[in-house]
Amino acid sequence: MLINAKTLKGYQLDGSEGVVGKVKEFYFDDQHWTVRYLVADTGNWLTGRQVLLSPYAMFLVNKKAERIGINLSKKQVEDSPSLGSDKPVSRQFEKTYYGYYGWEPYWSNSYQWGASSNWIPGKEVWKLSDKEVKGWDLHLRSSNDVSGHHIQATDGEIGHVVDFILDDEMWAIRYLIIDTKNWWVGKKYCYHHNGLSA
Repeated sequence: MLINAKTLKGYQLDGSEGVVGKVKEFYFDDQHWTVRYLVADTGNWLTGRQVLLSPYAMFLVNKKAERIGINLSKKQVEDSPSLGSDKPVSRQFEKTYYGYYGWEPYWSNSYQWGASSNWIPGKEVWKLSDKEVKGWDLHLRSSNDVSGHHIQATDGEIGHVVDFILDDEMWAIRYLIIDTKNWWVGKKYCYHHNGLSA
């Protein structure tokens, strides 16, 4: 099912033993255009750190109730590797994070979800070519930071990013919503990410 990222912001994150927080933003990689982490706003519960939740932990997105079910306890989240609220997500942090939960790293091979390419049965997965894998800088992008970026066509600028449309089963970015008001007044368009670079 497709969902606007801005709509997802504020969804309640329900753990196995209570509410963990609410969705604040997300990090995605710019090769597979896949959401790697939701950033949780935990209020006063866990202050001074970014609380990251991988799609591996998510089992239900309820649009009507504006909730996402995660199969982790508050204790698991609290004891997970800590990342400062002002720091980028490093590969060293990710290795520690994935090791803590015992999950297969998504960067372990060229498939969208690493060696666990069939983690969602019956769903198509994306695979990078060997050339793309060698050139992949493994850099994560913040949805907040990318919002507002200008999109350049072959013959000039067409607008700027205002939102993302996500597939909430594969956690992939399917489209970018581009505001073209400076080029074509009153128009917004969806563009597939193919051919774009963040």
